[in-house]
Amino acid sequence: MSKAKVRTRFAPSPTGYVHIGNIRSAIFPYLIAKNAGGKFILRIEDTDRARFVADAEKVLEDVMLWLGLQWDEGPVVGGPFAPYHQTERQDIYIKWAQKLIDKGLAYADPYSAEELQKMREEADANKRPFVYREHRPENPPEWKVGMPLRFKQTDLKSWHWHDAVMGDLSAGPEALDDFILIKSDGLPTYNFAHIVDDAEMETTHTTRGVEYVSSTPNYLALYEALELTPPIFVSFPHILRPDGKKKLGKRDGAKSVTEYREEGYLPEAMLNFLATLGWNDGTEQEIFTMAELMDKFEIGRIQRSGARFDENKLIWMNGQWIRRLPVEELYTQSEGFWPASSGTWVGPDLPAYKKQILGLMQDRLKTLGDLRTGTDYFFADPAVDLQMMTGDKKLKSFSEAELADLLQRTVTKLNDTEWTSEKIQDSLNELLVETGKKPVQLFSLIRIALTFAPFSPALNETMVVLGKNVVLARLNRAIEALTSD
Repeated sequence: MSKAKVRTRFAPSPTGYVHIGNIRSAIFPYLIAKNAGGKFILRIEDTDRARFVADAEKVLEDVMLWLGLQWDEGPVVGGPFAPYHQTERQDIYIKWAQKLIDKGLAYADPYSAEELQKMREEADANKRPFVYREHRPENPPEWKVGMPLRFKQTDLKSWHWHDAVMGDLSAGPEALDDFILIKSDGLPTYNFAHIVDDAEMETTHTTRGVEYVSSTPNYLALYEALELTPPIFVSFPHILRPDGKKKLGKRDGAKSVTEYREEGYLPEAMLNFLATLGWNDGTEQEIFTMAELMDKFEIGRIQRSGARFDENKLIWMNGQWIRRLPVEELYTQSEGFWPASSGTWVGPDLPAYKKQILGLMQDRLKTLGDLRTGTDYFFADPAVDLQMMTGDKKLKSFSEAELADLLQRTVTKLNDTEWTSEKIQDSLNELLVETGKKPVQLFSLIRIALTFAPFSPALNETMVVLGKNVVLARLNRAIEALTSD
């Protein structure tokens, strides 16, 4: 097949939040298309009206664009095979359904829901699987929109097919049954609509999860009945829980992609993580740019077994991507992640100040959300916490008077220090010699007095960013707290 003719699609149902499994099902076909120089289509399968969620499509599209998954055809952008919402394609499905009716390969289902349930219960009682074709009506009524329409299996044979990921597969006649094509509401089922849409939109690769492999014989029978050549089947392995035992689900604590976004995960990291969840390029490389993924992504490298979801790896990968970003870009992405105190900070140039802080914090950030909890002391004086000073395990052996004396000597030393990171470090090193204290003791005390935070970046660099006046004022405030009655 010519690479230029490759056409893939992502066809989600707008029925809820954007699960990581949903979005990986967009990433893989996107990369297949881009690797081949082909087209990527977004099609909205919105025929399940009972589960339809009004804002789900907008959220999904927003997440896709955030990740850089711009579709070539679909909602908003249009395309030669519009419309791209299944609810707007009803006439197309009726036309294809009529072809089957004319061939005697589709018929109206006359049974009520209660009658079908009774048949299933009887099968259960007899310890047999329920097979609809065994109850196929001999003289079904003429089909009209408003009645369920079923596909009629007339050739009960074994099927053999090739899946680009799962390899050569087969199934016997027992896998075949008469299934619903058009529901009573006039809208198609997935089993029918995706085949019609893929044919109409000239899709070359049908991508979906491995749970649909068992349904493929029914799909193949329908392709044959419609005189269509099946596309290339590409089945993705499940994303598994961390223990590897079951498919990852919302009940397992899996968050939506939007939740990860709101917590400060970068789109580059999320894309990188999900693209390599069930795929690798055969090397030890773990960090991939979008350009590298598009260049290296091959269907043959998608693994057959399920891929374990490892949030710790996502956190690690996000940290790696944060460190890769230029400070200017990191500043842009950090908007909305700063503590509330940054909005009341009084200074000449807040953007420049934030970039200073980012330059200092960049190597420590795991997510942009860490800025909310880890930078407050840069914008406002922290509340003095004597217990943090006196209770610190490195400082427990010192009395409050001794701690105050160490801080007073620090103030005296810093008062005459030129305010550069090098000169500050020189002064701190001299203090170590003069006081005879260990770095872990003296520097911990100074850090706590300045930030009252569980950790902070390099002490001398932190002091540079805070500024000399703020540093001396905070040290004096801590001294006052230690010496007051």
